[in-house]
Amino acid sequence: MRQETIWGADVAQRYDTPGTGMFAPGTLGPAVDRLVHLAGDGAALEFAVGTGRVAVPLAERGVSVTGIELSVPMVEQLRTKADEATIPVIIGDMATTVAPGTYSLVYLVYNTISNLLTQAEQVECFRNAARHLTPGGRFVIELGVPDLRRLPPGQTAAVWQTDADYIGLDTYDVLRQHIVSHHFRFDETEQAQLHRSPHRYIWPAELDLMAQLAGFELESRHEDWSGGDFTAESRSHVSVYRVPPTP
Repeated sequence: MRQETIWGADVAQRYDTPGTGMFAPGTLGPAVDRLVHLAGDGAALEFAVGTGRVAVPLAERGVSVTGIELSVPMVEQLRTKADEATIPVIIGDMATTVAPGTYSLVYLVYNTISNLLTQAEQVECFRNAARHLTPGGRFVIELGVPDLRRLPPGQTAAVWQTDADYIGLDTYDVLRQHIVSHHFRFDETEQAQLHRSPHRYIWPAELDLMAQLAGFELESRHEDWSGGDFTAESRSHVSVYRVPPTP
């Protein structure tokens, strides 16, 4: 499954869910507040900007935001909310594509680094973030904690959400640290729609090593955007890495 195929026109059209899901104020608001604080007076670069879920409200708060995005249909959806002058977007892979200028903040949210399916690509993503940042600049990643405790011995799949019109389940390949997320949507008919997306999961300690290889230092790690403590029971984390300031 190629990423540019997965994030095609059909997905782009139904990606936005205003007021609910990842667009719910309780989910989106704290993320934007934290990123505004971290950007300070500088510019921000979003890897995998998508339809502008975070970039649009961040720009509305006065932060200069540029995006990198692989999917043209996702950018077309973004353009219904903000023009090129407001949020410039460079089409390309977040691991290798270079945006013009330098930034005080690069951010990558909602598990999107896991869309890169090899460890080497994920390390290159860190290096790409570092090359865009000014000394003292920060790279922020929001990422889930691998939930392998849900898998009994010998089982390779786990259901993580069930609603009246939706079932979400993941299948695991623990040797390659791969997950395929399956999203089943259905109505009163006998037909269902299936959307699948592959991911490579990353343990927090592995993520920290990737950061070190790219010249970052871990500045902070919290359970969520509001600053909750990260514990052994946390299901996700927001990690802030920093390029050391010039002596």
